[in-house]
Amino acid sequence: MKAIVLVLRANSLFSIRIPYTWQSALSYPLPPPSSIIGMLANALQRYKNNKHPTEHLKMIEENVKWAGAKLCSPAVIKSYITSAITKWDVKIGSKSTNVLGREYVFVRNIQILTLINDDSFADELIIALKCAPITCGDSESIASIEKFEPLRAVKICKFTKETVIETEYPVRMDFEKLEVLNGTGRLYLMHEKCRKAGEKFPLFYYLLPIQEEKGILLPSKFKIKMKKDLDGFEIEDEGQVITLD
Repeated sequence: MKAIVLVLRANSLFSIRIPYTWQSALSYPLPPPSSIIGMLANALQRYKNNKHPTEHLKMIEENVKWAGAKLCSPAVIKSYITSAITKWDVKIGSKSTNVLGREYVFVRNIQILTLINDDSFADELIIALKCAPITCGDSESIASIEKFEPLRAVKICKFTKETVIETEYPVRMDFEKLEVLNGTGRLYLMHEKCRKAGEKFPLFYYLLPIQEEKGILLPSKFKIKMKKDLDGFEIEDEGQVITLD
Protein backbone atom coordinates (compact mmCIF):
# COMPACT_ATOMS: atom_id res chain seq x y z
CA MET A 1 0.00 0.00 0.00
CA LYS A 2 1.23 3.49 -0.89
CA ALA A 3 0.05 7.03 -0.18
CA ILE A 4 -0.26 9.65 -2.90
CA VAL A 5 0.41 13.11 -1.47
CA LEU A 6 -0.05 16.14 -3.69
CA VAL A 7 -0.53 19.87 -3.25
CA LEU A 8 -3.47 21.17 -5.25
CA ARG A 9 -3.72 24.79 -6.32
CA ALA A 10 -7.14 26.23 -7.06
CA ASN A 11 -6.65 28.37 -10.16
CA SER A 12 -9.25 30.85 -8.91
CA LEU A 13 -11.89 29.31 -6.62
CA PHE A 14 -13.94 26.16 -6.15
CA SER A 15 -17.40 25.16 -5.03
CA ILE A 16 -18.30 21.65 -3.84
CA ARG A 17 -22.00 21.68 -3.02
CA ILE A 18 -23.09 20.29 0.30
CA PRO A 19 -25.91 17.74 -0.32
CA TYR A 20 -29.48 18.97 0.09
CA THR A 21 -28.52 22.62 -0.39
CA TRP A 22 -29.73 24.02 -3.71
CA GLN A 23 -31.52 27.39 -3.70
CA SER A 24 -28.67 28.54 -1.50
CA ALA A 25 -25.90 26.14 -2.48
CA LEU A 26 -23.39 25.88 0.38
CA SER A 27 -19.86 24.64 -0.23
CA TYR A 28 -17.54 22.37 1.70
CA PRO A 29 -14.32 24.16 2.71
CA LEU A 30 -12.32 21.04 1.81
CA PRO A 31 -12.98 18.30 -0.76
CA PRO A 32 -14.81 15.34 0.83
CA PRO A 33 -13.58 11.78 0.13
CA SER A 34 -16.12 11.39 -2.71
CA SER A 35 -14.76 14.49 -4.51
CA ILE A 36 -11.18 13.24 -4.22
CA ILE A 37 -12.24 9.87 -5.64
CA GLY A 38 -14.07 11.65 -8.46
CA MET A 39 -10.99 13.76 -9.24
CA LEU A 40 -8.81 10.64 -9.48
CA ALA A 41 -11.35 8.77 -11.62
CA ASN A 42 -11.74 11.75 -13.97
CA ALA A 43 -7.97 12.04 -14.41
CA LEU A 44 -7.58 8.30 -15.04
CA GLN A 45 -10.41 8.21 -17.60
CA ARG A 46 -9.07 11.25 -19.47
CA TYR A 47 -5.56 9.80 -19.52
CA LYS A 48 -6.42 6.23 -20.60
CA ASN A 49 -9.72 6.82 -22.44
CA ASN A 50 -10.16 3.07 -22.95
CA LYS A 51 -13.26 2.35 -20.84
CA HIS A 52 -16.54 3.91 -19.82
CA PRO A 53 -16.00 6.55 -17.07
CA THR A 54 -17.94 4.45 -14.55
CA GLU A 55 -15.48 1.59 -15.06
CA HIS A 56 -12.58 3.84 -14.12
CA LEU A 57 -14.58 5.10 -11.14
CA LYS A 58 -15.09 1.49 -10.02
CA MET A 59 -11.34 0.85 -10.28
CA ILE A 60 -10.60 3.89 -8.13
CA GLU A 61 -13.14 3.00 -5.45
CA GLU A 62 -11.81 -0.55 -5.27
CA ASN A 63 -8.24 0.67 -4.75
CA VAL A 64 -8.67 3.73 -2.50
CA LYS A 65 -8.49 2.77 1.18
CA TRP A 66 -8.72 6.30 2.58
CA ALA A 67 -8.85 9.84 1.19
CA GLY A 68 -8.71 13.25 2.84
CA ALA A 69 -7.55 16.84 2.45
CA LYS A 70 -6.15 19.65 4.58
CA LEU A 71 -5.60 23.37 4.12
CA CYS A 72 -2.05 24.51 3.35
CA SER A 73 -2.98 28.19 3.30
CA PRO A 74 -5.77 30.44 4.61
CA ALA A 75 -9.17 30.20 2.90
CA VAL A 76 -12.26 32.39 2.64
CA ILE A 77 -15.82 31.32 1.80
CA LYS A 78 -18.02 33.92 0.14
CA SER A 79 -21.57 33.73 -1.19
CA TYR A 80 -22.53 35.11 -4.60
CA ILE A 81 -25.77 35.43 -6.52
CA THR A 82 -25.78 33.53 -9.81
CA SER A 83 -28.35 33.36 -12.57
CA ALA A 84 -29.36 29.92 -13.84
CA ILE A 85 -31.21 29.25 -17.10
CA THR A 86 -34.35 27.21 -16.38
CA LYS A 87 -35.74 26.93 -19.92
CA TRP A 88 -34.59 27.76 -23.45
CA ASP A 89 -37.88 28.14 -25.33
CA VAL A 90 -39.90 31.00 -23.86
CA LYS A 91 -42.51 33.50 -24.95
CA ILE A 92 -41.73 37.20 -24.86
CA GLY A 93 -42.16 38.46 -21.31
CA SER A 94 -42.02 35.05 -19.61
CA LYS A 95 -39.31 34.03 -17.15
CA SER A 96 -36.42 31.84 -18.30
CA THR A 97 -33.86 32.26 -15.49
CA ASN A 98 -33.71 31.74 -11.76
CA VAL A 99 -31.57 33.60 -9.21
CA LEU A 100 -29.55 31.29 -6.96
CA GLY A 101 -27.12 31.88 -4.13
CA ARG A 102 -23.90 29.87 -4.22
CA GLU A 103 -20.85 29.70 -1.98
CA TYR A 104 -17.31 29.67 -3.35
CA VAL A 105 -14.05 28.90 -1.57
CA PHE A 106 -11.02 31.09 -2.25
CA VAL A 107 -7.78 29.33 -1.30
CA ARG A 108 -4.30 28.95 -2.69
CA ASN A 109 -3.25 25.43 -1.66
CA ILE A 110 -4.90 22.23 -0.44
CA GLN A 111 -2.98 19.03 0.28
CA ILE A 112 -4.60 15.79 -0.83
CA LEU A 113 -3.75 12.45 0.79
CA THR A 114 -4.95 9.21 -0.80
CA LEU A 115 -4.08 5.68 0.30
CA ILE A 116 -3.90 3.25 -2.62
CA ASN A 117 -4.09 -0.50 -2.05
CA ASP A 118 -2.08 -1.53 -5.12
CA ASP A 119 1.42 -0.05 -5.57
CA SER A 120 1.48 -0.37 -9.37
CA PHE A 121 -1.94 1.28 -9.59
CA ALA A 122 -0.59 4.18 -7.49
CA ASP A 123 2.25 4.62 -10.01
CA GLU A 124 -0.28 4.66 -12.87
CA LEU A 125 -2.42 7.25 -11.08
CA ILE A 126 0.57 9.56 -10.66
CA ILE A 127 1.13 9.52 -14.43
CA ALA A 128 -2.56 10.19 -15.10
CA LEU A 129 -2.63 13.12 -12.66
CA LYS A 130 0.42 14.65 -14.34
CA CYS A 131 -1.11 14.38 -17.82
CA ALA A 132 -4.83 15.06 -17.35
CA PRO A 133 -6.67 18.31 -16.48
CA ILE A 134 -7.73 18.53 -12.83
CA THR A 135 -10.94 19.89 -11.36
CA CYS A 136 -11.78 20.39 -7.70
CA GLY A 137 -15.41 19.40 -7.26
CA ASP A 138 -17.06 20.29 -10.57
CA SER A 139 -16.00 21.13 -14.13
CA GLU A 140 -16.06 24.87 -13.34
CA SER A 141 -13.53 24.55 -10.51
CA ILE A 142 -10.31 24.24 -12.49
CA ALA A 143 -7.23 23.37 -10.45
CA SER A 144 -3.62 22.40 -11.02
CA ILE A 145 -1.16 20.25 -9.13
CA GLU A 146 1.56 22.46 -7.73
CA LYS A 147 3.64 19.73 -6.12
CA PHE A 148 3.91 15.95 -6.06
CA GLU A 149 5.48 14.41 -2.99
CA PRO A 150 7.24 11.04 -3.35
CA LEU A 151 4.95 8.07 -2.77
CA ARG A 152 4.73 7.46 0.98
CA ALA A 153 4.97 4.11 2.72
CA VAL A 154 1.83 3.09 4.63
CA LYS A 155 1.66 0.91 7.73
CA ILE A 156 -1.59 -0.68 8.96
CA CYS A 157 -2.16 0.13 12.64
CA LYS A 158 -4.25 -1.35 15.43
CA PHE A 159 -5.23 1.41 17.84
CA THR A 160 -6.19 0.08 21.27
CA LYS A 161 -8.61 1.67 23.70
CA GLU A 162 -7.17 4.86 25.31
CA THR A 163 -4.68 5.36 22.45
CA VAL A 164 -4.23 9.06 21.64
CA ILE A 165 -3.16 10.34 18.22
CA GLU A 166 -2.73 13.79 16.70
CA THR A 167 -3.83 14.40 13.13
CA GLU A 168 -4.07 17.28 10.65
CA TYR A 169 -6.55 15.44 8.43
CA PRO A 170 -10.34 15.04 8.62
CA VAL A 171 -11.70 12.48 11.05
CA ARG A 172 -14.84 10.46 10.45
CA MET A 173 -16.63 10.88 13.76
CA ASP A 174 -18.43 8.27 15.81
CA PHE A 175 -18.76 9.70 19.31
CA GLU A 176 -19.18 6.22 20.79
CA LYS A 177 -15.74 5.24 19.44
CA LEU A 178 -13.75 8.49 19.47
CA GLU A 179 -13.25 11.44 21.80
CA VAL A 180 -11.78 14.78 20.73
CA LEU A 181 -9.38 15.88 23.47
CA ASN A 182 -8.49 19.22 21.87
CA GLY A 183 -8.46 21.02 18.56
CA THR A 184 -10.79 23.22 16.57
CA GLY A 185 -12.87 22.03 13.66
CA ARG A 186 -16.15 21.99 11.75
CA LEU A 187 -18.51 19.05 11.52
CA TYR A 188 -20.00 18.15 8.11
CA LEU A 189 -21.98 15.30 6.61
CA MET A 190 -20.00 13.80 3.72
CA HIS A 191 -20.14 10.98 1.19
CA GLU A 192 -17.23 8.54 1.18
CA LYS A 193 -18.01 7.06 -2.25
CA CYS A 194 -19.36 8.26 -5.59
CA ARG A 195 -21.39 5.12 -6.37
CA LYS A 196 -24.40 3.82 -4.49
CA ALA A 197 -24.23 0.44 -2.77
CA GLY A 198 -27.64 -0.83 -3.90
CA GLU A 199 -30.19 1.69 -2.65
CA LYS A 200 -27.88 3.00 0.07
CA PHE A 201 -25.83 6.16 -0.30
CA PRO A 202 -24.99 7.13 3.28
CA LEU A 203 -23.59 10.40 4.58
CA PHE A 204 -21.11 10.28 7.46
CA TYR A 205 -20.07 12.88 10.00
CA TYR A 206 -16.58 14.22 9.33
CA LEU A 207 -14.73 16.64 11.58
CA LEU A 208 -12.58 18.94 9.44
CA PRO A 209 -9.39 20.45 10.95
CA ILE A 210 -10.30 24.11 10.43
CA GLN A 211 -10.39 27.12 12.71
CA GLU A 212 -11.91 30.50 11.88
CA GLU A 213 -10.42 33.87 12.79
CA LYS A 214 -12.19 37.06 11.66
CA GLY A 215 -13.91 35.21 8.82
CA ILE A 216 -10.69 33.56 7.57
CA LEU A 217 -10.36 29.76 7.68
CA LEU A 218 -7.01 28.45 8.90
CA PRO A 219 -5.58 24.92 9.16
CA SER A 220 -5.93 23.18 12.51
CA LYS A 221 -5.30 19.75 14.02
CA PHE A 222 -6.92 17.38 16.51
CA LYS A 223 -5.87 15.20 19.38
CA ILE A 224 -8.14 12.14 19.33
CA LYS A 225 -8.54 9.39 21.95
CA MET A 226 -9.90 5.95 21.12
CA LYS A 227 -12.83 4.70 23.21
CA LYS A 228 -12.62 1.27 21.56
CA ASP A 229 -10.07 -0.77 19.62
CA LEU A 230 -9.92 0.63 16.07
CA ASP A 231 -8.01 0.21 12.81
CA GLY A 232 -6.01 2.91 11.09
CA PHE A 233 -2.95 3.74 9.05
CA GLU A 234 0.39 5.39 9.71
CA ILE A 235 1.69 7.30 6.71
CA GLU A 236 5.37 8.12 6.33
CA ASP A 237 5.97 11.83 7.17
CA GLU A 238 2.21 12.49 7.37
CA GLY A 239 1.16 10.93 10.67
CA GLN A 240 -1.84 8.72 11.41
CA VAL A 241 -5.43 8.46 10.24
CA ILE A 242 -8.34 6.43 11.62
CA THR A 243 -10.76 4.10 9.84
CA LEU A 244 -14.10 3.15 11.37
CA ASP A 245 -15.09 0.34 8.97
